[in-house]
Amino acid sequence: MARRKQTKGNCIFCNRELAKGGLTRHLKSCSKRQDEISVAGQGKGQNQTIYHLQVQDLWDGDYWLHLEMNGRATLKDLDDYLRAIWLECCGHLSAFGSGPRGWGGAEISMSRRAEQVFEPGMKLTHIYDFGTSSETQIKVVDMRSGKPISKHPIFLMARNNPLEAECTQCGKPASWLCMECVYELDEAGTLCDEHVKDHPHDDYGEPIPLVNSPRIGMCGYAGPADPPY
Repeated sequence: MARRKQTKGNCIFCNRELAKGGLTRHLKSCSKRQDEISVAGQGKGQNQTIYHLQVQDLWDGDYWLHLEMNGRATLKDLDDYLRAIWLECCGHLSAFGSGPRGWGGAEISMSRRAEQVFEPGMKLTHIYDFGTSSETQIKVVDMRSGKPISKHPIFLMARNNPLEAECTQCGKPASWLCMECVYELDEAGTLCDEHVKDHPHDDYGEPIPLVNSPRIGMCGYAGPADPPY
């Protein structure tokens, strides 16, 4: 069986394009990131432990994030970030657990700070919506002591590029998704800007934009899948 092509993304500091694992290694030594860290270190405030998190959708890994999280930030801050960039649709409940694959460990309170929970190599699972669940794996891949490079508790260092999809009608790049095609006809449901205009299905509402999120097509999610800051 042919190996599936890995999704790629760009380092926010130097714009180098790499796959998820390559960025894990690259971000440790990226000279422009080190410059940002050096500048931040000259600012006011006390040093703290800061964590490099590799975040991915649990089951296929096509969607992923590289985040830097302040040690004094809470898991609620991380939950808010994941909701904003990937998940929020209908105000569902969510939780963190210690199991690396699915819900196999104890629940961890969202009031706990990162520095009380994280250590290098550990994996957590985040679940959003206990009906139509979105499950996310958080891995601590590195840590440093110093000052954060952002005033916000979490900083986005890289994310996967939007996944490519073809229009089911003509094969051109797709930017829309028909939920009726997906749920009722078991089809891909992806449409280009031209073929979405006269698409006949409306039982699930109009086609929704394809956005860069593992929750696309689930529950009431329609994006926009943008970073919250």
